[in-house]
Amino acid sequence: MTEKTWIPAFLEALAAERGAARNTLLSYARDLKDYADWLSVRGLEPSAALRKDVEAYLVSCEAQGLAKSTRARRLSAIKQFYRFAFDEGYRSDNPAVQITGPGREKRLPKTLSVEEVDRLLDAAERHGRRKEDRIRNTCLMQLLYATGMRVTELVTLPTAAAKGDPRMLLIRGKGGKERMVPLSQPARAALKAWLSVRGRMTELARDAGEPPSPYLFASRSKEGHLTRHAFYNLIKDLAVEAGVSPSRVTPHTLRHAFATHLLERGADLRAIQTFLGHADVATTEIYTHVLEERLRELVLEHHPLARDP
Repeated sequence: MTEKTWIPAFLEALAAERGAARNTLLSYARDLKDYADWLSVRGLEPSAALRKDVEAYLVSCEAQGLAKSTRARRLSAIKQFYRFAFDEGYRSDNPAVQITGPGREKRLPKTLSVEEVDRLLDAAERHGRRKEDRIRNTCLMQLLYATGMRVTELVTLPTAAAKGDPRMLLIRGKGGKERMVPLSQPARAALKAWLSVRGRMTELARDAGEPPSPYLFASRSKEGHLTRHAFYNLIKDLAVEAGVSPSRVTPHTLRHAFATHLLERGADLRAIQTFLGHADVATTEIYTHVLEERLRELVLEHHPLARDP
């Protein structure tokens, strides 16, 4: 195995052995290319880099003003790359094994109130030139808020996962892991309406000699489904129409709202972990901090002893 094939072989192993998602692989590829390019400028190769070289690279990342989260992610990629090289016998040591990262800044996720989400859902019912567009937009937003799906999971939903007026939706998440998430009544109604429209569109496509799309939210994009970028733009338009600041509304904000609102109403943290598809409940626990922060704000705002005299 030549030096140039180390990184491709590592990425291939991630995909085959761990079921790493495409976006994860792209992120690792970018980070490792940046590291390899930095070494190349200094006349080095990953095969010969020492611990001091890896540390010097991290210092240069900090000097560029990169965020802690970015530096932590790059170090993680380098560590895993060298662990792979060691396990495969490409190197006799792992120069990054004892390097500790900068850690990630623990920021509370931005969320929305129930009233703001209601306004977004109402806006989805009005937004769109055609009735079919409005039905699709309503289904997209209802499913996102009812399930807490990641945006990639939403736009790549297969039609087969939603047929038959389901009470539970089968979602394929990171690493190909599947989970079942219950649907609210409004989400089921929106899905049923969209499936009816989607069925008519499929028939028209078939009559025109076009193969039917397997995706629930099909489009003419090269991927064959609604793109994340297109949905991002849609949700920003909905925010404007709903009178909610667009800077506060993203697909991920709705995921956070789903989890926070469930927790506010007494849902079990383990159940929320399952719904979100988190591998570790520690990832889900951040929502308890969001709830604590909101309760603190309520006390400071409404308790008579918290007011200035």
